[in-house]
Amino acid sequence: MSSTAVQYTTVQSSDRPVTLSVGMGPGQTDRKPRYIQRDGSCRLALEHVPGHLGLYVTDIFTTLVEIRWRVMFLLFSLSYILSWLFFGLLFWIIALAHGDLVGLSDGPCVDNVRSFTAAFLFSLETQTTIGYGFRGMTENCAVAIALVTVQDVLSCFIDTVVIGIVVAKMASARKRAQTVGFSSCAVINRRDGHVCLSWRLGDFRKNHMVEGVATAQIVRLQQQTSGEVGVVYQDLPLQQSDILLATPTTVTHLIVPGSPLYGLSMLDLYREDFELVVTFTYTGDSTGILHQTRSSYRPAQIRWGARFKDVLLVNGRSYRADYTLFHETVPVQLHARSAQDQDRCKPDNPATTPALTNGQAPPNASPTHATP
Repeated sequence: MSSTAVQYTTVQSSDRPVTLSVGMGPGQTDRKPRYIQRDGSCRLALEHVPGHLGLYVTDIFTTLVEIRWRVMFLLFSLSYILSWLFFGLLFWIIALAHGDLVGLSDGPCVDNVRSFTAAFLFSLETQTTIGYGFRGMTENCAVAIALVTVQDVLSCFIDTVVIGIVVAKMASARKRAQTVGFSSCAVINRRDGHVCLSWRLGDFRKNHMVEGVATAQIVRLQQQTSGEVGVVYQDLPLQQSDILLATPTTVTHLIVPGSPLYGLSMLDLYREDFELVVTFTYTGDSTGILHQTRSSYRPAQIRWGARFKDVLLVNGRSYRADYTLFHETVPVQLHARSAQDQDRCKPDNPATTPALTNGQAPPNASPTHATP
């Protein structure tokens, strides 16, 4: 049993319906949208937010950091072009009022500015500090001198904002988080005498992290008797939540009494409607910026009776991590009953408990598969 590799450096999520072969009739599909996408984004549309435009303007820096690159380049290009046109128009009006356009003044405010085109070029040269030397300010007009001063200050402000936004977008924690990824599926198997739910976590860059913490939650959308739809969160205790992600790591939740999955058999699992939301929060030691990587698994993406292939290889002097096996799984023997039923009876007694041998399902059920 193997899974399709996922490239987390260009993470994309799939919104296509998933066809299930367990717990659903033939041809039926699971069309309920995901609450958390595979890339970690929340599928939520905010509607009728009072004063939402004002909120974006109030926090303008965050707004500019979060917009797309092409929109940012368009806005910054327009800011430069409009500022050149605005000050060019003002210089042209000053020249017109002073009589420089028709040569009536004894001394022009700006040398060689006798049209709007020349005024625009002078504005561009002033703001970008090109300084060709053909057009220049004179001491005949105090208003023009004050206008040049204002334009210089404004140009410094625009340059500062542009550089700050670009640097902030390039150092975005969201981009760094995409280089830390989860496996394309989760698995359920037996480890150290307990049924376990596991998924794999790996860093695709050779960087050290500080204070890495993994969490997991079961998220369900429930409709109350009053018709209100609410979101219910159930925490999953992890066997080891503090992780130093030097090598790919398998995060494990023991399905023991108190676990939301304790009473679910294989068939019950695939009939359930929930999302397993997993996160990994850490601080990069090179930047000191806090990052968080998120993903989610639907029941159709949890493989019963499977484990991950080993990716860590040890040679004479070093360790090697083979990321071609990061998403790969192999079948293992696991009973189809719930962990609760397995604890009540002997799990190695084939007469009382149906078992999955080599990852195969009982005759009356088949594993879950996702349509491509």
